[in-house]
Amino acid sequence: MNIQTGLNPYGLTYYVGLQGRGTPRANAAGVGLNGFIDLAAELNSRTIEIFEPWIADLDEPGRQALRKRLEALGMEPVVSSALWMGEINSCVASALAIGATKIRFALTPVLCGDRNAAGARWSDLVDDVRTKLGAYAPIAAEHGLTILIENHQDFTSRELVAFCEEFGPNVRIVFDTGNSFPVAEAPLDFTRVIAPYVAHVHLKDYRVQWTEEGYRLVRCAIGDGAVPFKEIFELLGQHHDRMTAVLEPGALEVRHVRLFTPDWWTGYAPKLAPELAACLAAARRNCLPDDADYRTPWERGSDGEMVEYELGMIRRSAANMHALGFI
Repeated sequence: MNIQTGLNPYGLTYYVGLQGRGTPRANAAGVGLNGFIDLAAELNSRTIEIFEPWIADLDEPGRQALRKRLEALGMEPVVSSALWMGEINSCVASALAIGATKIRFALTPVLCGDRNAAGARWSDLVDDVRTKLGAYAPIAAEHGLTILIENHQDFTSRELVAFCEEFGPNVRIVFDTGNSFPVAEAPLDFTRVIAPYVAHVHLKDYRVQWTEEGYRLVRCAIGDGAVPFKEIFELLGQHHDRMTAVLEPGALEVRHVRLFTPDWWTGYAPKLAPELAACLAAARRNCLPDDADYRTPWERGSDGEMVEYELGMIRRSAANMHALGFI
């Protein structure tokens, strides 16, 4: 399979200015869109996923200049947003302006697979997703665009496939390779279910640290953790000749999946024991010692380390993926 690998900004949120102390997008010292593209060029990116508000904030000459720059660099753009944040008309306008054919949407703000934390709102969140996808899919089709729905630590593999089948061929999946663990699925089991519907990949990895309540998912360089990338792409290659993918180390906040607690399972369908066993076995690969300090520099309040930390991790991730033949 021909894999066109590049970069998205979510593993570099401090460096690019999307994350700072106080409120989101508060790091005014971040390099912004232009610095992000510079780094993507340094890494020889063939794909680039761009935070949609960056595009929306540009005037028309700025959008034209951005499109020409990406074309000159040979980068295929993907517009990136979330259903609770982005408005479809703005996303469509941004995609058309820069020559993108795909719009990525995270579906809900739920993290760590914890539907119970959303309480009664979980069913409302699901209803909202279905309403928006039902409205957005025809608009995307009208403009020749594909909506990419992400496994953003909330929906299972079969639930994502059900959305694709319900809303048609303009709704496909962006597969975050690290985000099967938060919904208690093994990476390869997850891949087998969604593979025919995948149109874009977020390359993410985690080191797992076991706790009394479940496990923590600790950010690491892509290729240093529990995710079996070679086997994942072998499965995807059974259905696709070509795939776009972007490097995305995990968030600066460690994720704690409390699946050993009964309440965590609220909102999930019953799960077969062999499927859960496969997840737990997969999470044993390259796991972090129980007594290791799992905190990122962000969680330790060491902002002075952040730029070197993020850039070092993204460059090691690129080197690991290059060694596997994905770059």
